[in-house]
Amino acid sequence: MSGLHRTVQHRSALRWVEARTLASNRAFPRHSHDGLGVGVIVSGAHRSWSGVGHVEAHAGDTIMVNPGEMHDGLPLGGRPREWKMLYFDPSVATRFLEAQGVAGIEIVRPAVSDRLLATRFAELFSSVTEDPADRLLLEENLLRLLMRISRCHGLRPLPKGPSPTVKKALARIDADPTLPIRLAELAELAGTSRFQLLRGFVRDIGATPHAYLVQRRVQIARRLLAAGTPIAEAAIDAGFADQSHMTRAFVRQFGVTPGRYIRALA
Repeated sequence: MSGLHRTVQHRSALRWVEARTLASNRAFPRHSHDGLGVGVIVSGAHRSWSGVGHVEAHAGDTIMVNPGEMHDGLPLGGRPREWKMLYFDPSVATRFLEAQGVAGIEIVRPAVSDRLLATRFAELFSSVTEDPADRLLLEENLLRLLMRISRCHGLRPLPKGPSPTVKKALARIDADPTLPIRLAELAELAGTSRFQLLRGFVRDIGATPHAYLVQRRVQIARRLLAAGTPIAEAAIDAGFADQSHMTRAFVRQFGVTPGRYIRALA
């Protein structure tokens, strides 16, 4: 089967909510997103790795992912699947919920069969991509979706967290992801061997140090692009060797080129 991959980055009536429609038979490597992701499988089926292991989602199911949570995705049977996604800025979503007396949301079930939740998602997706937006209806649909997630799927288990050695390596990467770094340097900072650090990093984070570093750089690049930084300049400022390296990483994570991402923000 020839490769299929189509991503539509919709204009959103809310600056802190991104809306996308995707159709693909592509397998996505492990990656993460800055925002709280909520979506619905429109057709086909999807399998993904998450913090609770492998999960499957079929047409009509809702898929969700926490900010910064590593996950991957591949189509079941190699057949294309189509899905719609909304990504919420977690800080704004938290403030919105706190105003309703809700502490926040942390997803513990990456895929659920919840017909009401899927309906709430469809209503909000329609409202947020409508032009012009009906602001009252948009706010109502936003509240209904987030409250449904919080009440039925937003539990807060105590996180295990990474080991002390992995935390030291994470701290070095997170301090400035734009700087070059070697595995030997991370291992020395963590006080362990390169092999032990690599094994522990994959076990605790779900990705290698290099993959995690690239994800962090892509997130920086996205923020720079949203702020109006030219693509080539954003690539260098985010720590990539050049624009082509950033574009490949950007497409792997977001399913859309930097140029199309910028046009959707206009």
